[in-house]
Amino acid sequence: MIFRPMHLMPTILILASAAATLFMTGLIWFVQCVHYPLLASVARADFPAYHRRHTAWTTWIVAPPMILEAISAALLPWFRPAGVMPWQPWAALALVIVIWLSTALLQMPCHGVLAKGFDVAVHHRLVRGNWLRTVAWSLRSALVLWMLVRCL
Repeated sequence: MIFRPMHLMPTILILASAAATLFMTGLIWFVQCVHYPLLASVARADFPAYHRRHTAWTTWIVAPPMILEAISAALLPWFRPAGVMPWQPWAALALVIVIWLSTALLQMPCHGVLAKGFDVAVHHRLVRGNWLRTVAWSLRSALVLWMLVRCL
């Protein structure tokens, strides 16, 4: 029997995608319902230093799974597992694009302003705008799980 690693690629990609997406979905719900709302409770004098640490530490937690998710989502349409409908990997990739655009265009600018000090209006915009990522990751989780079940 000849070992062909490319035959494993669809399985590896769907598992990596599922793991990263499910992790990020759980995390985004925590951020949306607990972490972001609690930013308003940080003492105003301590807020810039708190926000600096928050941003630095959060990057170490979210960057690896977001990058894994993006890479696996970009490759899945080309290495579609058997049983997965052709539109599913494309829809899953579209949701990753929505998430990254939301992060770059909504959340990061809010964090840029908050890094200078707490601003009530910007905080509200951050919390409201983050619902887009929360919903997109939730939909992506359902879609990736559906693809995973179809592979079994």
